[in-house]
Amino acid sequence: MLRLSVPVGVRLETASQLDVRPGGAESNVAALLARLGRRTAWCGALPDSPLGRLAANHLRMAGVDLDGVIWDVDGRMGLYFVEFATPPRATQVIYDRAHSSAAQMTAAQMRWDHLLDTQLLHLTGITPALSADCRNLTEEAIQRARSAGVAVSFDVNYRAKLWSAAEAAATLGHLIEGVDLLFCSRADAVRLFGIDGAPADAVRCLAERSRAALTVMSVGAAGVVAWDGVTLHQQPARETVIIDRPGAGDALAAGVLAGWLAGDVALGLRYGVTLAALALSQHGDMVVTTLAELEQTVDGGAILR
Repeated sequence: MLRLSVPVGVRLETASQLDVRPGGAESNVAALLARLGRRTAWCGALPDSPLGRLAANHLRMAGVDLDGVIWDVDGRMGLYFVEFATPPRATQVIYDRAHSSAAQMTAAQMRWDHLLDTQLLHLTGITPALSADCRNLTEEAIQRARSAGVAVSFDVNYRAKLWSAAEAAATLGHLIEGVDLLFCSRADAVRLFGIDGAPADAVRCLAERSRAALTVMSVGAAGVVAWDGVTLHQQPARETVIIDRPGAGDALAAGVLAGWLAGDVALGLRYGVTLAALALSQHGDMVVTTLAELEQTVDGGAILR
């Protein structure tokens, strides 16, 4: 998608200019992992237009492989408009992605050999909410990954503007069963699965319900907790100056995945909270950083932006 936003203090209905940046849950993760030195690919649909190529160019700059992109000649780009605000007003988001190329993807279009030529497949609960075809595509991707021995990472990422909590719970409750890594915010655990309580108890309950090998729960300003069936991992959030909120959850997921791929969950949580702080301190959904910068700041170094 493309994000069109106005500065803090400007209302969309009186805007004279818009800041244009690409963003999307899975693409944000792929781009950040690529910047950290991992080989990543993004497989999705983009319109064969200047707007589609704009998004593709940003992914290429991050080092993401785009050989699996479905180029839609007659398609349209999904958009969302952000009106940043400070208290007492809340930031407002308006989506315009009906009938976008991404929302009309089908399993028959996917290059499965390319998608599954990987160690890890990362999916989110946004894709199955877009359409029935996208729901079927997500389910088939999980089934094929399991058959191919590819680990599956799934971020619940509930979006109330796409579907109801009841519908999301029914669909996602099935999709997350037995995944290798499960990401879920504490708020989504309450809204979708009725799981409440102290973070340590909630993450164990969600792990038991989903049977995920590693369950990671973000708890806002308190940071993140994770349960691997044996050990409870906890990592407090990093202090930062909040400039731009969207993308912080994806940055957290990318950091945890980087640690998981290196065989170190605790390191992944430290990476995750640091990258989430970096995301909040930068404009745009896609975090621009390097592994060297991350390692300099991960254990208490200043986050300078």
